[in-house]
Amino acid sequence: MSDVDATWIVLLALAFGFSLGALVVHLGGVAASRGQRALQLASEAIPDGIADVVGALESAGVVVDASNTVLRASPAAIALGLVADRGLANAELAELVQAARTSGQAEERMVELRRSRFDDAQLRHLSARAAPIGARFILLLADDRTDEIRLEGVRRDFVANVSHELKTPIGAVTLLADAIDAAADEPERVRAFANRLMVEAARLGALTQELIDLSRVQDDDPLDDPERVQVDAVVDRAIDAVRVAAEAKRIRISTRVVDAATVLGDESMLVMALHNLVANAVQYSPEGSHVGVGARLNGDLVEVSVTDKGVGIAPADADRVFERFYRVDPARSRVTGGTGLGLSITKHIAVSHGGEVQLWSKPGQGSTFTLRLPVAQPEAQGAA
Repeated sequence: MSDVDATWIVLLALAFGFSLGALVVHLGGVAASRGQRALQLASEAIPDGIADVVGALESAGVVVDASNTVLRASPAAIALGLVADRGLANAELAELVQAARTSGQAEERMVELRRSRFDDAQLRHLSARAAPIGARFILLLADDRTDEIRLEGVRRDFVANVSHELKTPIGAVTLLADAIDAAADEPERVRAFANRLMVEAARLGALTQELIDLSRVQDDDPLDDPERVQVDAVVDRAIDAVRVAAEAKRIRISTRVVDAATVLGDESMLVMALHNLVANAVQYSPEGSHVGVGARLNGDLVEVSVTDKGVGIAPADADRVFERFYRVDPARSRVTGGTGLGLSITKHIAVSHGGEVQLWSKPGQGSTFTLRLPVAQPEAQGAA
């Protein structure tokens, strides 16, 4: 190779190295510029006032950036479990945010939020709305509508159940009246139809009375003008009201009032509440069994418990037995004449008196319902 060729090779190598170095420097500058821009975007502040408003919201509110990173969340959003690891914990909410980002306008939808994989009672129904704030941020608002949806369902069920429960005995009464008319010349059949007619009429009367009772306990506040009520008197009156039914099934009712106690409220309502518990115990206990009614003081509460040896209540039904018209065994309830309103009435009365009703039950071993009420404070004694 000649000296001239070697010189050109060196010059070309130097030129290539210079060009490559210039390209690397340029690319480095571009990368640095983009990194600085990305850092500037990432550190861009939420618009003035938005962060303060979100922090003060009573409902759930979340602000996310372009990558769905949560920049600010209200206490309610945290409590509902909408945020996890600085991101949205629910895929439907993330989809709603993306829809608002794509359309550039507010988007709304109902979202189901499952807070537990194992308990359907933890399913929450949210009314969610996502709207853009500026070019980068999305504001997500969510209101918990679970109670409203549940109450609406209860209302629909109540109307449907009342219609059904009234339709059954009314239809039976109509058919039996026709049957009696058709069998006018057959005394034995007339007598049988008349007996059945009395049963259906009694069922219709019981349902009507319990609807009236439920309406009264929901409308009246027994603590507006309370009276001092002796718990042992309530126990005696409740038991007397079911004594005939218990004797017909040879069921022995025993009482044990450990402590004399006084509560504030309406005596007739309290008798109704306890009567429903004792009547249920007698109704669903086998013949020749035993029902126990006991009262005792527990701190500032008096606890009146009704224990039976019936079939018991499964855990799946335990939370629902206080719902209107709910029956663990609908077929058996119709045979025994139950309306499905008694426990609901008892719960309303307990709550209106500042108390509660608790249930312990085990299938095959019976149930214990406990009415817990606050004890009345002693009356002030006047000076001598």
